[in-house]
Amino acid sequence: MKNSLFTYVFCGLILILSSCKNEVRSKESSGLQQKKEVNLKAKDILGNPKYLAISYGGYRAKSRTIQPTITQLKEDLKLLHAMGIRIIRTYNLQTQYPHASIVLEAIHQLKKEDDSFEMYVMLGAWIDCLNAWTDKAPNHNEESPQNEGEIERAVVLANKYPDIVKIIAVGNEAMVNWAASYYVQPKVILKWVNHLQQLKKDGKLSKDLWITSSDDFSSWGGGPDSYRTEDLRQLIRAVDYVSMHTYPYHNTHYNSDFWTTPEADKKLSKQEIVDKAMVRALNFAKNQYQNVSEYVKSIDSTKTIHIGESGWATVSNGHYGFNGSRATDEYKQGLYYKSMRDWTNKNQISCFYFEAFDEQWKDAKNENGSENHFGLFTLKGEAKYPIWDLVDEGIFANLKRDGHPIKKTFNGNIDMLLSTVNLPNTDYKK
Repeated sequence: MKNSLFTYVFCGLILILSSCKNEVRSKESSGLQQKKEVNLKAKDILGNPKYLAISYGGYRAKSRTIQPTITQLKEDLKLLHAMGIRIIRTYNLQTQYPHASIVLEAIHQLKKEDDSFEMYVMLGAWIDCLNAWTDKAPNHNEESPQNEGEIERAVVLANKYPDIVKIIAVGNEAMVNWAASYYVQPKVILKWVNHLQQLKKDGKLSKDLWITSSDDFSSWGGGPDSYRTEDLRQLIRAVDYVSMHTYPYHNTHYNSDFWTTPEADKKLSKQEIVDKAMVRALNFAKNQYQNVSEYVKSIDSTKTIHIGESGWATVSNGHYGFNGSRATDEYKQGLYYKSMRDWTNKNQISCFYFEAFDEQWKDAKNENGSENHFGLFTLKGEAKYPIWDLVDEGIFANLKRDGHPIKKTFNGNIDMLLSTVNLPNTDYKK
């Protein structure tokens, strides 16, 4: 009887323990499942300082015909992920340049290889006017026949990678008049934004996918009144949010009042003068943002405004170098990057900082052209001054770019870096 009772109790305990273990496993499994089922939407990511944004191109060569490999793209993405970047921006989907589609596949593979890897994409579809980039005169009132294919490819990729593609941007600086080679009228952008919004309504695109266009602040009504057309007002209502660009860097040459050193500051040290100039540069960007915000919200008070591009180059033999505005060096880039991140994070504005890596195809015939040097990393993967602190923290340990370990520019010597810094200049022939 005692043995039977003992056996009964013992078996009961085994059943209870087994049941508890199964329940724990069930909860753990449920937790893992919940983790995999988490599907953030654009509205959850944009404006969230935990999801830093950056513009990304992985091109290494002087021509985009030489595409980076998926292995190279994975290297870059791991570096960005280590920095806290969680959403990147791409620009075009032309069939001869499959960069964006390879980036998406690289992210897809990295997510399969590592459950903790998280990266989303603002997918750009390039928009041109008729005769853009040809020997014929651009017709800014008609669109290029290539635009339809760009939008179709964007739809295919958004549906193929719905866990990654959270935004489609129709055009890049495609409405601003200084883009003389290819700009279109707002009605063209409006046409394709409405098309994508209708696909969402028809269930042919995720209803949570956000549609925008990424353009200069003036194109969004933050500049001359000539941009404030009825088509622009309709476009503001049609997009899910506004993506605007602001570049104090370029305006040190083209609109340089803010870059002039006040008389009272000229008695300060060189570093103090530069520091104060960069505060004015940030305020210049804030002003453009505020101008866009006021106009956009006068049309649709529900619209949010994020920064699709803003950056600072570190090399220039043109307008921004020694005989020009002298805006160009890594110290100024560092001040601008830090202040932009601080301001935008505090105010829940996403800033797709331009850009992650230097790319030499942009001004291939001019090695020291500023367009080649906006990256936070050099082509060899050296970390520029804005992210020296991340190197110190060791976040890039065991990560490389094309075989190069991540080291600081100037060997981390701040005095050597400061020796390259020039005072702001506006007294030159423009």
